Amino acid sequence: MKLQTKRAYNFNAGPSALPISVLEKAQLELVDFRGTGMSVMELSHRSKAYEVVHNQAISNLRELLSIPENYEVLFLQGGASLQFSMIPMNFLQPGKQAAYVMTGSWSEKAFKETALFGEAYQAASTKEDKYRSIPKHDELQYKQDDAYVHITSNNTIYGTEWKEYPNTGDVPLIADMSSDILSRPIDVSKFALIYAGAQKNLGPSGVTVVIIRKDFLEQANTNIPTMLKYSTHSKNNSLYNTPPTFGIYMLGEVLNWARELGGIEAIAELNEKKAKLIYDAIDSSEGYYIGHAEKDSRSLMNITFNLKEEELEKKFLEQAKQEGFVGVNGHRSIGGCRVSTYNAVPYEACKAFSDFMVKFQKENN
Repeated sequence: MKLQTKRAYNFNAGPSALPISVLEKAQLELVDFRGTGMSVMELSHRSKAYEVVHNQAISNLRELLSIPENYEVLFLQGGASLQFSMIPMNFLQPGKQAAYVMTGSWSEKAFKETALFGEAYQAASTKEDKYRSIPKHDELQYKQDDAYVHITSNNTIYGTEWKEYPNTGDVPLIADMSSDILSRPIDVSKFALIYAGAQKNLGPSGVTVVIIRKDFLEQANTNIPTMLKYSTHSKNNSLYNTPPTFGIYMLGEVLNWARELGGIEAIAELNEKKAKLIYDAIDSSEGYYIGHAEKDSRSLMNITFNLKEEELEKKFLEQAKQEGFVGVNGHRSIGGCRVSTYNAVPYEACKAFSDFMVKFQKENN
């Protein structure tokens, strides 16, 4: 049985759209997973049937992101928010400091958590300009003996994204890539640790991917709770305790879909085209739509903007909802409008929204 073809234009910031083919396959396998007579949710995480799912997901991620052999791939729980604590617990050694580049609400939250475990400071911040941009590399002020430098690669609330990552040399670079991982090629070797919640580009909520360089892992603190040690999960192939098996299964199927689409280069090309549709509608509106992010910092995943008048904006959001566009309201902390164009959001949805923007302006000018 196929899913109904009537689908919403899903622009939610997360959990976000999933590929329809992945949902249909999950539907077919839900009751009897590959002849086991059980759902994947019912399989033992120690079983051979699940082991294949688990290891294939890791293998696919390695292939798609070109992850070097000297990196571990972990599947954890607790979302990116738990990583805000786990990172300093593991890597902020006594007598060291951690440098945080402040580009939005999530870097603020990560910084706040780190201060509970040791000394942290802001290496740069664009808060005074309402987080409209990403700091220039030469504006970053960090020290060569820092424990690490932390960045947030894409900022869902403000719609900004690092176009090029800083080269921090011998200082370990850590990145929260929750909202743009797998959206474009990255050089994993630039980073000591990458983490990402799955619910934007990788799958459903409940799984957190961690990519960690082995020599960095070896430097971790040991006097912390067992479940909060990266080494616990590394030594046990992320199977120390029961992992979120269904989420990992779905993540693996999303990665299969990405491979069939042509891999990360094809995905990046499509994402550029999708975002351009909406940015073009903003830029050609002569100030009717006002983008939040500076042009050189614009996100390909989260497009944020306001209308020139508050009442018009309310009307726009209400009409967008009536037209079947879901998740267009901006984050509750800043308001406005936000269109999240993650990997699984079809080009046709972005085209439909771009056309709606043009039409709304003509009818309400």
